Amino acid sequence: MRILFTKMHGLGNDFILIDSRDSSIGNLPEFSRKICNRRYGIGADQVLLLNNSDVADFRMQIFNADGSEVEMCGNGIRCLAKYVWDRNISDKNILSVETLGGIIRPEKAGDMVKVDMGEPIFDPGKIPVEISADREHVIDYPLSVGGREFLITCLSMGNPHAVVFVDDLSDFGVTYYGPMIETHALFPRRTNVEFIEIISPREIHMRVWERGAGETLACGTGASAAAVASNLKHFAERTVTVHLLGGDLVIDWSSDNHVYMTGPAVEVFRGELDT
Repeated sequence: MRILFTKMHGLGNDFILIDSRDSSIGNLPEFSRKICNRRYGIGADQVLLLNNSDVADFRMQIFNADGSEVEMCGNGIRCLAKYVWDRNISDKNILSVETLGGIIRPEKAGDMVKVDMGEPIFDPGKIPVEISADREHVIDYPLSVGGREFLITCLSMGNPHAVVFVDDLSDFGVTYYGPMIETHALFPRRTNVEFIEIISPREIHMRVWERGAGETLACGTGASAAAVASNLKHFAERTVTVHLLGGDLVIDWSSDNHVYMTGPAVEVFRGELDT
């Protein structure tokens, strides 16, 4: 079977994008594990599938490098939108894209892509976070892992996030603590983990451990969750620049309660697979 693909990235968070509107790929978890492998495959954090939708302009499926399917990806949807526009698949300036995390709307913003990420979800049952207390928010919840206690703030941006604030990210053990928090029993569907250092009320520094992908250079939903959590804790304003290993995203938690993310999307190369 011949499969055409496009390699893309958003701030170094890289993807293999496949237009599957007129075809289907069997055993997507195994397929994703194989082609995301950086030594034996193409190499990527995730596979993105562009599909037809009955309720939106398009549908996006997302599979991690470990084969797990996830609800949403902020960097990924910017890349998918650029792919659509560059190939004149749609002439709309604002697209509607069906995801497991809801319908997301990317919009042209000059050389960048602006995405309406929707409203943050704080209900523990919907994130989900398994806590016994009757809470409307999970803010500064104590979690002990690896011999250290963290105060985590949890929310969903269509997928689960646990935000941890630290004093210095330069030599912090992201790859040590990240997987322990990701797979903690508190999170029945695992979680993405954002480690945040506050620089100023309008700037934060972030490193991310992504569920199913490990540490990545950037995460759009993670940056959105980090910005919201920083504002909830009165560390930052509602519009912030998030500095990630791969570059910067601007996040605006607007007065309509929607989170808007603006950042780049880049096509790297195109190719074909024989499977």
